[in-house]
Amino acid sequence: MSQSHQQPALAKCPGCEEPPAAGDLFCGVCGYDLSAVPARPDDRPTMAITMPPAAPAAGAAGAVRWPAAEETDSSDVPAPVVRPADVPGTDSGGRPLTGPDAPDATPGRGAGSPAGPLPAGGPGAAAVRVRHDDRADPGGAEASGDFALAAPDPRAADHAAAPASGAKVCVACRSGRVDPDGYCENCGHAQPRERDHMEQELDAVAAVSDRGLRHHRNEDSFAVSSTALPDGSAAVVAIVCDGVSSASRPDEASAAAASAANEALLESLPRGTHPQTAMHEAIVAASEAVNALAREPAGAREHDAHRHQNAPACTLVGAIAAGGLLIVGWVGDSRVYWVPEDRTQPTARLTEDDSWAAQMVAAGLMNEAEAYADERAHAITGWLGADAYELEPHTAAFKPDRPGLVVVCTDGLWNYAESGEEMAAAVPADAGDQPLRAARALVGHALDGGGHDNVTVALLPFAVRPQGAGSACDTA
Repeated sequence: MSQSHQQPALAKCPGCEEPPAAGDLFCGVCGYDLSAVPARPDDRPTMAITMPPAAPAAGAAGAVRWPAAEETDSSDVPAPVVRPADVPGTDSGGRPLTGPDAPDATPGRGAGSPAGPLPAGGPGAAAVRVRHDDRADPGGAEASGDFALAAPDPRAADHAAAPASGAKVCVACRSGRVDPDGYCENCGHAQPRERDHMEQELDAVAAVSDRGLRHHRNEDSFAVSSTALPDGSAAVVAIVCDGVSSASRPDEASAAAASAANEALLESLPRGTHPQTAMHEAIVAASEAVNALAREPAGAREHDAHRHQNAPACTLVGAIAAGGLLIVGWVGDSRVYWVPEDRTQPTARLTEDDSWAAQMVAAGLMNEAEAYADERAHAITGWLGADAYELEPHTAAFKPDRPGLVVVCTDGLWNYAESGEEMAAAVPADAGDQPLRAARALVGHALDGGGHDNVTVALLPFAVRPQGAGSACDTA
């Protein structure tokens, strides 16, 4: 049997604010359904204010004393810090926030907050059930079944306190320790993931990778290194990989490929292997590393259960500067550009994309502008992964006759500087002397253009003595 509850009398209609007649179910002026007005709740809501205790104010009628700020803002002007207990008022239970009648301030619960339990047997001890955040209190949250609330307010944290040695510090409150899950234990702020922005610089090469502005994670990866050839001369390596977003675990694929290719080169080059042969072998090693991810047991993929379960995949592009030669190798649509130190000299793109657009141009069916304007332009026809049709590593050897800069990048950059001339215009003039700063500038160029994709670029300055016009080129 259904039961109806008597509707409480209303002083005025919620629709037109005219007083309704006693017993009316609808407003006689505007027709508002008075039965739809919810009944006033019998309980009183509580608030959980996690502020540190503060000194009681002089009185409700006295002047408010604003505590001094611990830090200054961007204009070096101290910003006022206001706490709830500094302003006269009452809490949600009608008790004063300041003064002798204010609730007792218990550490960890906040001064003037109803979060602290009333003394046992005191006036109104059982009047209002409250929620607090001190799980250590034997008569509090654990006994009541309530959950623990947030940590103390980060604005009141001691920013001057030195963090523990080796501990990560929150980027938001700059005082809390970061837990293993990547959240601040003080303010709860999620920390940037390590791969969201990566930088590395060696003496002769630098690389920067960024998540971009649209993707939720960075699926690019890179590796830069240097080693010595048998004759004692240096060999510098830059590898850049771009995870295929439509595949499963693309971030793992790119990281595995970059690491495997780099390790293979550092092993083969010191033995005297020709750099072009070494590059080919490195791409094969990278392919095997990505293929191995597809053979992992199903339990290793539980964290990615909602993604398509096609094989992990990525593209790869790399460059080696060794013995006066510049060797490039690639599979996919990441690119290498040559930007001469003398910007009056012609620039060049040293790779050809494994993509639908490149195939249309090569077949003479479209010009380059038409092909790359098509929505199918970036569909790749070559990649590293267990479901690749056939691995066809591309390698090319160049012997530059003048100094310049080698730009190794993913499409997250070259989408905003596609031609050689556009890339040269985006590269800072001092890139040869400060490659890391130049790599940061190129990433910024892509972000300023929209940052629709992950962005990764490695810059390898190539220093040679001018030997006259022309250069030799051998491709395979």
